[in-house]
Amino acid sequence: MATFIPLEPAQPPSAPAPAFALWQLGFRPFYLLASAFAALSIGLWSMQFAGWLPGAYLKGPMWHAHEMLFGFALAVIVGFLFTAGRNWSGRPTPTGLPLAVLVALWVAGRILVLTPFAWAAAVANAAFPLACAVALARPLVGARNRRNYFFVGLLLLLSGAAAAFHLSALGVIEVPAWLGIQVALDVLLFIMAVMAGRVIPMFTNNGISGAGATRHALVEKIALGSVLGLLLADATGMPPVIATAVALPAAFAHLARWLLWRPWKAPANTLVLVLHVAYAWIPVHLALRALALHALVPASLATHALTVGAAGGLIIGMMVRTARGHTARVLRADQVDTACFVLVLLAAVVRVLLPLVSPAHTMAAALFSGAFWSLGFGLYAVRYWPVLTRARLDGKPG
Repeated sequence: MATFIPLEPAQPPSAPAPAFALWQLGFRPFYLLASAFAALSIGLWSMQFAGWLPGAYLKGPMWHAHEMLFGFALAVIVGFLFTAGRNWSGRPTPTGLPLAVLVALWVAGRILVLTPFAWAAAVANAAFPLACAVALARPLVGARNRRNYFFVGLLLLLSGAAAAFHLSALGVIEVPAWLGIQVALDVLLFIMAVMAGRVIPMFTNNGISGAGATRHALVEKIALGSVLGLLLADATGMPPVIATAVALPAAFAHLARWLLWRPWKAPANTLVLVLHVAYAWIPVHLALRALALHALVPASLATHALTVGAAGGLIIGMMVRTARGHTARVLRADQVDTACFVLVLLAAVVRVLLPLVSPAHTMAAALFSGAFWSLGFGLYAVRYWPVLTRARLDGKPG
C-alpha cells in the first residue's frame, strides 16, 4: 500500500533562505496554530474544570469536546491532508492566500464559540471542514487518485457532525448534541487507524534495521471494518449490546494489528516509538468503551484514551516527523522533541489510568494531565515556530 505522506530524506544543510514560508504548504500554519491552541485551550479548560477561573472559558464539557475535535484535531488533520494530497496527486493544494483564508475561517470558529453569536459559530465550524473537503477534492479528482477520495468524504462527514452539534445546541433539531461529538470521535478514530496502518509499519522497517513489521490482509479488514461498524452503530443509535459486540472484537483486532508491527523493536528509534505507544491506546480505548457501555467504567476514560492517548500521541509524533521531513531536516528526534513526546504520554497515563485505579483522584488527574498536555504542545509550538515559518533548508518549495 502506498505511504500516507512520503517524507523526503533530509538534505545536507545549506544557508537557509530568509523568506517567510508560513503559507507555502498546509502543515505549516495548521500545525503551528493547532499546537498553540491545544496548549492554551486545555490550560484554560483545566482551570475552569477546577473552578479556578472567575468566569467560564467554555460553556461545559460538550464544548470542550467540540473544541478539541473541531478545533485542535481537525486543524492537524487538514494540515496533514493538504500536505499529503500534494504528494498523492502531484497537484497543488491550497497555498498563499487561499490557505490563509481557510486558516482565518478556522480561527473565526475558535473565536465565535466564545461569543453570543451562536449562528455565526455554527456556520464557521460547519463551513471549515466543508471548504477543506472541496480544496482537497480538487487535486485528488484532477489526478484521479481514487484510493484517497474517502478522505474527502470524511471531511464532509465532519462538517455534518459539526452542523448537527450546533443545530442541536440552537434547538433547531431534536438530536442530542453528543451525537455529533460521538460521530466526530469515530471519524477521528478511523482516520488515525488508516494513517497508522500506512505509516507505522513502513517507518518501523525504514527506521529500524531488521524490524520485520508486517501486515495481514484479514486483520486489516477486521480492524478498519470494525471501526466503520462502530461509526454506523453510533450514528444510527443502535443499543449498547450491538456497540459492545463491535467494540470488543475491534479491540482484539487492533491489538493484533499492533503486534504485527513488532512494537518491541520500536525503542531503537524515538520517532517510531512514539507512534507505537500512541497506537497502543486504540485497543485500550475500544476495550474501555465496551466496558463503559455497561457502566463498568466511566465513559470519559474511554474518550480520553482515544483523544489524549491515541490522538495526542499520534499527532505530536507526526507533527514532529512531518515538520522535520518537509523542511529538509534530519529525521531524528532531539531532546526537545522527546520532551514533547513524554509530556503528552504522561498526560494520557495520568488522565486515564489514575482515575481507573483511584476514582477519588479524578480531579487531580485532570489537572495534572492538562498541565502535561499544555506543556507538551506549548513546547512544540515554541520549538517549531522558526521551523514552520522559514523556508526549507534545501531551498525547495513547500
